[in-house]
Amino acid sequence: MPELPDITLYLEALAARIKGRRLVRTDLYNPFLLRTAEPALEAAHGRRVLELQRIGKRVAIGLEADIWLVFHLMVAGRFQWQDEPPGRGGRQLLAALQFENGTLTLTEAGTKKRASLHVLSGRESLRNHDPGGLEISRADAEAFLAAVTRENHTLKRALTDPRILSGVGNAYSDEILHRARLSPIKLTDKLDTEEALRLFQATRQVLDEWTERLREQSAGDFPKKVTAFRDGMAVHGRFGKPCPICATTVQRIRYATNETNYCPRCQTDGRLLADRSLSRLLKKDWPRSIDELEGRQ
Repeated sequence: MPELPDITLYLEALAARIKGRRLVRTDLYNPFLLRTAEPALEAAHGRRVLELQRIGKRVAIGLEADIWLVFHLMVAGRFQWQDEPPGRGGRQLLAALQFENGTLTLTEAGTKKRASLHVLSGRESLRNHDPGGLEISRADAEAFLAAVTRENHTLKRALTDPRILSGVGNAYSDEILHRARLSPIKLTDKLDTEEALRLFQATRQVLDEWTERLREQSAGDFPKKVTAFRDGMAVHGRFGKPCPICATTVQRIRYATNETNYCPRCQTDGRLLADRSLSRLLKKDWPRSIDELEGRQ
């Protein structure tokens, strides 16, 4: 799922192309994308784009007459920009928004179509689509600590809960926890002052650094490769590869369709965290530490 750095790049690219431009028409190729009926999507036709916002992991396009188009890309939704009107496209094409100077298309890979578009009237209606998470760039350490410790969760859960922090998901939470040298399963009520400060600083640093890195990579072009797995990441998507800090093999915890990647030497004092599927299968044979695992290998 595109997270804060990716959404920021989308918004900057869109602002450079459609702000002040008129939306000429919209074509829906999958009616399930549109989740609202009033106002109608046609109410946006002929309106100029006045503003663009990030609401958590959503992209909000504000037009004249206080009409808002709010997109949630979910896991596999992606924007593309074309100077010319697109063809019919394949199954992945969900919608095309034709502006005066080009066309914004929305595609979604896979068979499960989860991306959504809400057409809203009035700025107040945007509040219903805001999960309420803290905007990290505008927060100080005290506000950050208050947010993540308001309820007792694992650090992984606290970082990725959109009601707690805005814009952080599975990928960048792995990177943040590695930078902070903290276990993903450590409970928030067990954080001491020094650990909490490390977590705050790591969150700001990772998100800022990756946003700037993606800006440099796009070099003003519309983002084309929006992915959760990027070269240069320390642990996310790097299961079985060496940690860039200590060279220990990166481990993972798998659950449902997601996984958490971590370095056992940098983050968990050499302990291997129980993987719900593999550790249950191996039972007593499950290695308890990275030293035990490396000894067997």
